[in-house]
Amino acid sequence: MLKKYAQRISRNRPAQREEVLWLLRHHAASLVQRYGVRTLALFGSVAQGRSRRESDVDLLVQFEPGRPTGMLEFVDLKGWLESVLGRPVDLVTPANLKPRIRERILREAIDVL
Repeated sequence: MLKKYAQRISRNRPAQREEVLWLLRHHAASLVQRYGVRTLALFGSVAQGRSRRESDVDLLVQFEPGRPTGMLEFVDLKGWLESVLGRPVDLVTPANLKPRIRERILREAIDVL
């Protein structure tokens, strides 16, 4: 039911910041237990309230130290987030942020976890 709701809202109009935050926080236990997420933050057009129907959801993730976080786990988490939100996700870690935009993203990011 929740997945259908997420897909319905995302296909018919731009993703709304509060809906995305609610969906992610609703799944906080899975993010922590299944994927070892330590922190998760929303940034970009959805966080700023400027998203369009075709906008993806930009998320900044940090994993628990010592947790296996190779490419397979990263891709699995990205796919899971896309199924929960019903739209494409751009998932990055702080280490992957380009230096010229890093400070702005960290300053504007909205904490989910």
